Amino acid sequence: MLRLIWNSKSSMAAQQEKLDAISNNIANVNTNGYKKLNANFKDLVYESLDRKGYPVTKDQNGKAILQNGTGTRIGEWTRDSAQGSLTQTTNPTDLAIDGSGYFEVTLPDNSKAYTRAGNFLADSGGNIVDQDGNRLSIIDAQGNDINVVNGPYKFTVSNFKVDEDGKVSIKEGNVQTQVGEVKVSDFVGDDSMMSVGDSLFVPKPGQNVVQSTDYNVMQGYQELSNVDIATEMTDMLITQRAFQLSSTTLKTADEMWQMANNLRK
Repeated sequence: MLRLIWNSKSSMAAQQEKLDAISNNIANVNTNGYKKLNANFKDLVYESLDRKGYPVTKDQNGKAILQNGTGTRIGEWTRDSAQGSLTQTTNPTDLAIDGSGYFEVTLPDNSKAYTRAGNFLADSGGNIVDQDGNRLSIIDAQGNDINVVNGPYKFTVSNFKVDEDGKVSIKEGNVQTQVGEVKVSDFVGDDSMMSVGDSLFVPKPGQNVVQSTDYNVMQGYQELSNVDIATEMTDMLITQRAFQLSSTTLKTADEMWQMANNLRK
């Protein structure tokens, strides 16, 4: 019965973590560029019952085939990198990636982070920035960031143009001048990035940043969250029922212990 209590306890803890992941997805159903979290289960070690005193079933070769599990746990949370729906906003500084890859932004400490949320703005300094003021990486032909502050180009809502290849142009009067390209980076593997908050990601240790080649940049569009609310609600109900089953099992084991302790000679 102790094993029954341990198994129930580990199952309840795992189901609680699963509920945490689901609640996080539901809370971000309207977050631009959000990628849903998946929490997967893993078995704990199995114990062979082929020992003296244990009535076990043996196969035709006389080998015991009965094992006892010691519970379950949640493995590492992973993100679903599937693309969310694209919605048209007609705002020139809104960008969306149709395909693979992430926008690169520069944080205040000059480190790089990556995002699929393309609700950008033009700030007073002539930079294209995200909602937190992190500057979108726009590179020249040599792959260097364009220095807007000290350079000749100032981006505004009215002069900022981006084609499907990510090429950035500035319109001055009737003249359209190509000045650079939106940097779209990608990573190898579905579980190669970790979240740092505010829809930003950084690569996990050992991951290399590569230039994405399979994408189109859509100006005047935003990518929505890839969370399917119907799926999340269904998973939540299933997880709640599994948690309830484990708690009932724990209660039953406790009652069995109570019966054994109340036995009299």
